[in-house]
Amino acid sequence: IYRHFPLDQIHTKARKEATASECAAELGGPEAFWKFADRFYELTPSNDQTDIVTVLPQIARALGLDESQFASCLTSGKYDKHIEEDYQNAIAIGGVGTPWNIIAAPNGKKYSLAGGQPYSAVKALIDVALQQK
Repeated sequence: IYRHFPLDQIHTKARKEATASECAAELGGPEAFWKFADRFYELTPSNDQTDIVTVLPQIARALGLDESQFASCLTSGKYDKHIEEDYQNAIAIGGVGTPWNIIAAPNGKKYSLAGGQPYSAVKALIDVALQQK
């Protein structure tokens, strides 16, 4: 499950970027969400250095999304509550930064994994979680 966690203090454009990914999903389905997110991360240099007025529509266009509908969705505010709920949930369960992941074991026990981790660390935690029956 993907949840938004826009860290407004250091990423002032993060909520608009989160909205853009939701608009991509609305217009192109779940696959468009992931393609949008992947392309966005490929094109963005880092922390607030992206010209989102240019880049967000560029990605939508490349994915074949209707540009007018995408622009309307971006300004509609329809995803504001959803994104805020994701943010508040992350805070409530201990989120402090991104990326931040929770691995849920079959028995319900949860393991958190903060920061960009190598494959071996992620796999090791998943292996531990899978042993919890």
